[in-house]
Amino acid sequence: MIITLNEEIHMYELLSDLDFADEVIVVDSFSTDRTKEISESFKNVRFIQNKFENYTSQRNFAIDQARNNWILFIDADERLTPELKTEIIETVAVNQEVSAYLFYRKFYFKKSILRFSGWQTDRIFRLFKKDKCRYTHNRLVHEKLDVDGKIAYFKNKLIHYSYAEYQSYKRKMITYGKLKAMEKYQIGFKPTIFHKYGHSTYNFLYQYLIRLGILDGRKGIIICYLNALSVSARYKELKRLNQENK
Repeated sequence: MIITLNEEIHMYELLSDLDFADEVIVVDSFSTDRTKEISESFKNVRFIQNKFENYTSQRNFAIDQARNNWILFIDADERLTPELKTEIIETVAVNQEVSAYLFYRKFYFKKSILRFSGWQTDRIFRLFKKDKCRYTHNRLVHEKLDVDGKIAYFKNKLIHYSYAEYQSYKRKMITYGKLKAMEKYQIGFKPTIFHKYGHSTYNFLYQYLIRLGILDGRKGIIICYLNALSVSARYKELKRLNQENK
């Protein structure tokens, strides 16, 4: 399963690495680049376009399209190492007791590894059984998978090329912030003075000092700043939504 929007720079390399899958489903939000053309050039790929509302609904829509029970979700900017691919294939073949697997990820800032800045303990569900898992509807971004059954961890890490250039990462962080604001708005969350004026600063200092972004040098400053910008965008958007409601 791959969710896409204008991902032509990633698609050929990613899809070439998924030849072990019985089916590859690309759920696209009406890309305007060559994402569709590249995807449909692979015989084992099913390309489906669906209007994007939020990450949770898009992932659940993708799950419903699968013909098989074992699902591997992978983002366009993620890659499997040969060791991880082997681990996935062997796990699906023999393990029927576990419902979902968490993957640790190795983050790349352009072409170099981002070792700290809060990402060093990042883990995410990527492999799970369709009949045992579903993304919860109260999360619009940074989706949460509800799992019925046992959870286990993979040994090998997933490669994540998270940061290619400044403007695209900035746009992504602002989008995340706005979706997070919608989450808060839907539950009637009322921000305090701290949330409005101090939360983004706290977020930066926590990621930069406590989570050791300082050890990533200039990369750490950029990542911690843009993550804090997402928090700032969250409360700016929440203010706009509350004013519209009034």
